Amino acid sequence: MPKMTFIERDGTRRDVDAPVGLSVLEIAHKHDIDLEGACEGSLACATCHVVVDPDWAAKLSTPTDDEEDMLDLAFGLEKTSRLGCQIVMTDALDGLIVRLPKAG
Repeated sequence: MPKMTFIERDGTRRDVDAPVGLSVLEIAHKHDIDLEGACEGSLACATCHVVVDPDWAAKLSTPTDDEEDMLDLAFGLEKTSRLGCQIVMTDALDGLIVRLPKAG
């Protein structure tokens, strides 16, 4: 099974199982990681904002216009910011690293 790493707000690294087909948001919830997802992955908020490790950012699909619009609402936006609900785990993403923003 693929794995991924969450870097929590306090800097703690959490390596977790990341089943193929689940979104980063769903994987976070499965492992009790503090990633809100208020709209439950319906692309109607930015509460699942994560910052993708720069080495991984280019391996992800390009964000849709809808995702970009929601990211504009996110606190602490960075160049590699994405919404966790829009990153779906694949075998090619085995080892993915995302960081939770410091606040928001």
